[in-house]
Amino acid sequence: MDEATILDILSGQRRGLAASLIRGLATVGVPFYACTTGVRNSLYDFGVFNVKKVDAPVISIGNLTTGGTGKTPVVAWITEFLKSQNLQPGIVSRGYRTLDGVENDEKRLLNQLLPRVPHHQDKDRVAAAQSVISEGCDVCVLDDGFQHRRLHRDLNIVLVDALNPFGYGYLLPRGLLRESLRGLRRADAILLTRCDLVKDGVCQAIREQICRYTAAPVWETEFQPRRLVNLANESASLQQLHSHRVFAFCGIGNPGGFRRTLAALGAPVRDQAFYAFPDHHHYSPENAGHLARLAEQVHAEMLVTTQKDLVKLAQLSFPLPVWAVQIDLEFRANAMGFQSLIAANIS
Repeated sequence: MDEATILDILSGQRRGLAASLIRGLATVGVPFYACTTGVRNSLYDFGVFNVKKVDAPVISIGNLTTGGTGKTPVVAWITEFLKSQNLQPGIVSRGYRTLDGVENDEKRLLNQLLPRVPHHQDKDRVAAAQSVISEGCDVCVLDDGFQHRRLHRDLNIVLVDALNPFGYGYLLPRGLLRESLRGLRRADAILLTRCDLVKDGVCQAIREQICRYTAAPVWETEFQPRRLVNLANESASLQQLHSHRVFAFCGIGNPGGFRRTLAALGAPVRDQAFYAFPDHHHYSPENAGHLARLAEQVHAEMLVTTQKDLVKLAQLSFPLPVWAVQIDLEFRANAMGFQSLIAANIS
């Protein structure tokens, strides 16, 4: 069963006896998962589990749900801001699903976006933080760190995707929530992402639900496409999406978000012209051949993907040009207020 089918079942979009049975079985697992995460968080809350502090401020970027909320462009934006303040940031992450035993897709992309910023991946995030500090970094940016409680952080930033803010309303395995919404009490700031891709009133409704759990300030953000880029570091105008027949693919946590981005750019892709791999997918020559055949069937003239996918395609060949949509984080209002919050918590 592929990831798209699983999401259709969990969301309730897929009907029928089999889908209902799977949802029912998944619901049985929720109390066990809730107990495990609840007990673990309580042990940290009451000081039974120790929190380790390192010799530099730590900014954590994380989320409540599995799947993509846009952490990588947020990590890049915050790191660039820290550099603009004459600081030496370093990035710390777990290294989930590494491509070669050394780097995963997020690290490869961040290395491309931030070529001179140290980035250490280790399941032991405390050790990774100490490593970047030993290289001269004076502030650590912890990627995907909200559920990692062992490393002390000075600022806890939580991302909430406006397209699917609360993981279908259930904890794993019935939904996509990693922990209860009560976890938002640990947040110092909330970034609502992809606000441009939802209807009027949706963001306000999400804000109201968030405010039931935390008084942390909420900022609305968008991921604005800027240009097309390829592996040769060449760039092209987004207008290319209008003038060419496109076949799109990705292997990210929120393929629907990527598809909506293309539609907003005036390049809606039909089901036959879009293929979603599982999140963090490792591409093979067989995958490249399969994509080429699918693209040929719809008479595509170019392949389009995300930057996170593009960095994993260097060793593969395609009969068509492959471009990625480069995106930047953009605040709808009061970006300076968010910058001030960062500065106040690392001084």
